[in-house]
Amino acid sequence: MINLRGIAAFLVLLGAAAQGHAAGVTIGIVAPQNGPLALLGNQIAAGGGFEIQQSGNTLVAVNETCEDNSGAAVADALVNAKVQIAIGFLCSETLEGALPKLKDAGIPAITVSVRSRILMEDALKNGWPLFRLAPADGTEAAKIIEVILKDWAADPIALIEDGTIHGRELTEAVRNALEQNGLKPVFTDTYRPGQEQQIALVRRLKRAGATRVFIGGDRNDVAVIARDAKAENIPLSILGGDAMRAADQPLPLNTGVRAVALPEYALLQEGAAAAETLRAKGIEPEGYVLPSLAAARIAGQAVEAAAQAGKPLQETLLGTTFQTPVGAVTFNGTHELSQNPYRLLEWRGNGFFPPGAPTQ
Repeated sequence: MINLRGIAAFLVLLGAAAQGHAAGVTIGIVAPQNGPLALLGNQIAAGGGFEIQQSGNTLVAVNETCEDNSGAAVADALVNAKVQIAIGFLCSETLEGALPKLKDAGIPAITVSVRSRILMEDALKNGWPLFRLAPADGTEAAKIIEVILKDWAADPIALIEDGTIHGRELTEAVRNALEQNGLKPVFTDTYRPGQEQQIALVRRLKRAGATRVFIGGDRNDVAVIARDAKAENIPLSILGGDAMRAADQPLPLNTGVRAVALPEYALLQEGAAAAETLRAKGIEPEGYVLPSLAAARIAGQAVEAAAQAGKPLQETLLGTTFQTPVGAVTFNGTHELSQNPYRLLEWRGNGFFPPGAPTQ
């Protein structure tokens, strides 16, 4: 559903940018303004633009088409507007063409979306000023492995997946980590996704003695498996991945099912105050809104800190911990997040919450 209030906020921000009054730090926001990705671009513009205005900085909005060979024109627009740092960047196609020119101009780019490992490897090799606020490839699996080794190591574990590339690779990473730690699953299987019932599967899990099951699959398959296990009186603790952050349909997810996923930051302590302020301004803090707000805050604070200390901006970005609505953020030596943004969450009726946190 299109967020009309967010779109209105986006247009207001563009209007403010067009007035061109210079103030504070000049920050570029690169995001799609039209086409099929406009809703996500609107989220980036709304969150980042809100923070830029609140901080008294100057916003330069640059349209991102996400087409091949479009990045050079984006970089030219940023350079011509004399931005000091840029955020957003929904698509790798943009960054591939923009980063060489941004390097020459000394303009760091903070992406809130692009996860490509290869792109970051190229950036480090070529000295491109790319910093990633989005999780890198492999961090979802790393958090799942951490949770399982911490909470399930003494229990009979099953690993099942839906046969998709992501589900298979994620589950294989978990299995390899278990074996490296001397643990062997009591049951592994590839199930057929999209089925209306999975009674045979949950009975096989029971026969294998499994009490904990990691499912590399989508939300509805997990909901079917959880429902059928409950109907068969088979006690299973179920854990899924980030694919669990999807619509609760057609089958509701059972309370207590857990997922390692990116949180809804508005439901967390770190993001609650910012979410309330945004809602008061008619902006729903969904999707990329709070991550983009965080990126804009990091951008403004880093430029100011670098100027005060007389240090290069990239050095300040690497050496500083920033407090943001998505938590504490520190970029490590490979320009990635030092903190894994994935968290263990539990479904409780109307959303995923940290285990033990109150629902709203």
